[in-house]
Amino acid sequence: MFQPLFIAFRACAPLVAAVLLAFAGACSRSGAPASGAVNSTAQRVHQHVAQDLARLGKHVHQQLLPLARRGTSPDSLRRSFRVARLLYKRVEPFTEYYMPGTARLLNGPPIGEVEVAENKDFEPGGLQVIEALLYPRYEPGRQADLVREVVALHREINNARTRWEVQQLTDAHVFDVLRLQVFRVVALGVSGFDTPLSPAATLPETAAALAALRPILSSYAPSPAAPASGAYETAQRQLTQAERYVRLHPGFSDFNRLTFITEHANPLGRALLACQQRLGIAPFREVRALRPDAATLFDSAAFDPDFYAPTARHYRTAARVALGRQLFQDPVLSGGNGRSCASCHQPDKAFTDGLAKNATLTPGGLVHRNTPTILNAALQAGQFYDLRSATLENQAVDVVGNPDEMHGSLETAARQLQRSPAYVRQFRAAFPGSEVGAEPTITPVRIQTALAAYERSLIRLNSRFDQHMRGRRGVLRPEEIRGFNVFMGAGKCGTCHFAPLFNGTVPPGFTEAESEVLGVPATPAARHLDADQGRYAQVQLPQLRHSFKIPTVRNVALTAPYMHNGAYRTLEQVIEFYNEGGGSGLGLNVPNQTLPPDKLHLSAADQKALKAFLLALTDTAAAW
Repeated sequence: MFQPLFIAFRACAPLVAAVLLAFAGACSRSGAPASGAVNSTAQRVHQHVAQDLARLGKHVHQQLLPLARRGTSPDSLRRSFRVARLLYKRVEPFTEYYMPGTARLLNGPPIGEVEVAENKDFEPGGLQVIEALLYPRYEPGRQADLVREVVALHREINNARTRWEVQQLTDAHVFDVLRLQVFRVVALGVSGFDTPLSPAATLPETAAALAALRPILSSYAPSPAAPASGAYETAQRQLTQAERYVRLHPGFSDFNRLTFITEHANPLGRALLACQQRLGIAPFREVRALRPDAATLFDSAAFDPDFYAPTARHYRTAARVALGRQLFQDPVLSGGNGRSCASCHQPDKAFTDGLAKNATLTPGGLVHRNTPTILNAALQAGQFYDLRSATLENQAVDVVGNPDEMHGSLETAARQLQRSPAYVRQFRAAFPGSEVGAEPTITPVRIQTALAAYERSLIRLNSRFDQHMRGRRGVLRPEEIRGFNVFMGAGKCGTCHFAPLFNGTVPPGFTEAESEVLGVPATPAARHLDADQGRYAQVQLPQLRHSFKIPTVRNVALTAPYMHNGAYRTLEQVIEFYNEGGGSGLGLNVPNQTLPPDKLHLSAADQKALKAFLLALTDTAAAW
């Protein structure tokens, strides 16, 4: 819930889309070259970023590295390190966008990354690793480690400079970068995601990240008489006001993140999009998790669940959703018609079942884990608590075939459904052309596709909290507002349950799903860990032992009991678990725990407000 285990699980389709992102799009700015062409404005932006990369490299090489080698002045080291971080914020929007692998080695979390496909882990590097050597205290005995990391940082900066030299920009990409950086500030920056050990630096760095956008936007200043001048001036004004608000409120714990987002960041996102459009620069049209024309992270239609589908052939249609809804309720998918999907995913419980663990089809047994909600499950880059499935389609195969859960067969179900004229008609409507050829109308793949289409229709992002973020005032109580600020601030919840989805799908790209080792006990009173090995059962790397996907906290009012094993019956118990520092904080032996074991020291009022905010995330409208 706090310091994330940055173990990426990438779905194939999102990964391909992310790779193509840097090369996609077109520029249609008035007076600019043909669509997608490089022009003088984009070239100026390119030169500006190159200069900032050079400044960062020069500072690290000429100031930070010599101080690290001397190792005699911790205060000077920290000051130089903070300067390096502020300089990095000037280039962060472009390194994250164009070279995410390098960006991770410049400013990634200080925890190794696991590539599941290769069954390998990779050492972390960059500013956050250096931060861990300087905060909360500098240990002279680790000077050699510090020097090594600073040298590695300088090497990666040089790599970034080399890659940047050949990078081509278009106006459309530049404006994409601008808005995505605003979203990054909202979802990651103000929570302290990349300053976990030096929270006092969080807001100054946020201000620096916003300030870095001004000269980029200034490159697109139209003449005062141009039609776009009003939109441009509005965007610059919103940018200045957002930065000023952060600089005037630098305290980490008392910073009002809700006010910042609703009154500054969201208006800034809208202003940037309006400016882009007035300049004649069309947003991209490709399918992304976060739609390319989203003005804020909280727009009602900001997300496109079809992004996570394996191919375009698996996208939703109204006919497929209707068919999937019917199949979801039909026990024909299970062995002996024993249960349907809806038997365990009950709409009135936000598609959970209210049990710690449901019963197996074999009498007397229990399924392996707690039943998760499937509301908004489509907005995840991985499925199941152990992230073993990349798509909802594959998840359906796993669940139907699991002897404990449904003990069925999609092949058998397809043959049975083929005998139903009503189902045949529905499948033909959902899959036009399926009546042609020798292949049966109803196939296992089409069953999977229909079920996944239905699940992708279960997007619920219109809670009272969401309504407030879209401008409807008066729907949140002061205590709930305070709870959001605790969630994103002192509670550190937002560093793992990322806004606005409040799950572990990493913004602003939303292509990676994170897992974490929390140290969940077998029962609230137990002095030992739950025996479930989590992701380790799938990928046998030591750091994945007891590691589980970070789920959404939306609709938690209806999804008790909590955790992968259903150990905690109430939200108060869950909040106290985190407040104590997870399993390690409770005294359990969790050598690979990724959740910091330090106590949060949240007051009773803070904890009450935090619960109130979580309850304000309830939205099951028209869930069925």
